[in-house]
Amino acid sequence: MSRDPYELLGVKKDATQKDIQSAFRKLAKKLHPDLNPGDKKAEDRFKEISAAYELLSDEEKRGRFDRGEIDMTGAEQAQRHYYRDYASTAGADNPYHNSAGFADFGDSDDIFSSFFSRRARSSEFRAQGQDRHYAMEVDFLDAVNGTKTQIRLPDGPALDLQIPPGTRDGQTLRLRGKGEPGIGGGPSGDALVEIRVRPHRFYIRDGDDIRFDLPITLREAVLGGKVRAPTPSGPVNLTLPPHSNTGKLLRLKGKGIPKKGGGVGDIYISLKIVLPDAPDQKLTDFMTGWTAGDTQDPRKGMGE
Repeated sequence: MSRDPYELLGVKKDATQKDIQSAFRKLAKKLHPDLNPGDKKAEDRFKEISAAYELLSDEEKRGRFDRGEIDMTGAEQAQRHYYRDYASTAGADNPYHNSAGFADFGDSDDIFSSFFSRRARSSEFRAQGQDRHYAMEVDFLDAVNGTKTQIRLPDGPALDLQIPPGTRDGQTLRLRGKGEPGIGGGPSGDALVEIRVRPHRFYIRDGDDIRFDLPITLREAVLGGKVRAPTPSGPVNLTLPPHSNTGKLLRLKGKGIPKKGGGVGDIYISLKIVLPDAPDQKLTDFMTGWTAGDTQDPRKGMGE
C-alpha cells in the first residue's frame, strides 16, 4: 500500500479540494464493493482511496500531513502518539473529529450517498454481503400455474420458495437476506435462484400463449362434433367444425399463461388427423370406391 495519499488518488500536492473530490469519485465509481462483488483486490483498493480521501479532504489533517507531522494513517511522526487515539474521542469539540470531508456527498442520489453518511459517523467499513446464486428445475405446469416449493441451500436450511404463475425459463427469483453475511455489520446479500423449466411432452410455450397438437379421428374431422382437449388448468370441451383438416387452428381465449402486467394469454390448438392403429377393412373398401378422391390434389402448387 502506498503511504502517499496524493499518489493513491492520482493528484498533485497542490491539487484543490475540488480536484481531490473529483479524483476520488472517479476511482470510487470503479472500485466500490457494490459494483465489484467478490473482488477482494477492488475492495482493498477502495479502502485505501477512502482513507486517502478522508485525510486530504480535511484541511487540518492535510496540512499536518504536508508538514510531516502525521503519516497516512494519522499517526504522529515525531512523538509517536497516534492520531486515531485522539480521533476516537467523542464530542464535537474534539479538534480531530471532522466529518466535513464527506459532507459534499450527502445530497448525492448515487450509491455513495449512504456510504459517506455512514463514514461521517464511523470509521468502520460496512458493506452489503455478496449474493449467492443457485439454479433449480421446475415442471412446466408448475411454472405456468405457480406453486410453492422448497429449496435446500448447500450450506443452509431448506427455504420456502414461491414460484409465481407464469414464471419463465431462465427467470431469477430473489430471496432477500439469504446470501453472504454483510461486512462490518452491513446487511446480508440475497439468494438468487435461476428457474429452469422442464419441457412438456406436448405443450409449447410461445410468449404468453401455449401451442400444442390435438389428435382427432377421421370421423371427427369429417363430421365435426364435441371433443375433449387438455389445458394447464384442466380439460375443456371443444366444438370441431365439420370437415376440419389437419393443421386447422382453434383458439381458447384466456386459457394460456398469466401475464406479468395482468391478463392471461391464449391457447392455440392445431388439429392432427390420426388414422386407426389397426387397418379397417370397411374404411379401405370405402376409400377404394370413393371416386371423388381421385380428383383431389392436396400437393398442387408445390412444384415437381
